Amino acid sequence: MKKIEIYTDGSCKCNPGPGGWGAVLVYGGREKEICGGAHDTTNNRMELTAVIEALKCLKEPCDVTLTSDSKYVVDGITKGWAEGWKKRGWRKADKSPALNPELWDELLTLCGVHKVDFVWVKGHAGHPYNERCDQLAQGEAEKYR
Repeated sequence: MKKIEIYTDGSCKCNPGPGGWGAVLVYGGREKEICGGAHDTTNNRMELTAVIEALKCLKEPCDVTLTSDSKYVVDGITKGWAEGWKKRGWRKADKSPALNPELWDELLTLCGVHKVDFVWVKGHAGHPYNERCDQLAQGEAEKYR
């Protein structure tokens, strides 16, 4: 399997409100940047969308190290929250509805195709790829203001 590094970030102005997402894919010394946004969204939706869209760029099953500053995304997968929500019909342990079930479902499907190791990094702390993803996401969010 090809080893790919993916870095992602999401942004939202006036959460909820106009938002953007950005991702950088690194393979074989080359980088590919992708980004997008939405008029009325949330930060968590943009964080999830960045991860999903980056994984959708991969044309074959890959060994991915995915770095994000979103505890929501990283913990949702690594702590098994999303799997649990899905098993309970998209309900949390306290029976309240899980948010963004369609995005979590898509992400779980993609994680079934690829071997994905999620890594959390502190946001706005000088990590070059995290900073670049933040710039991409912020730029997209501005387009939807």
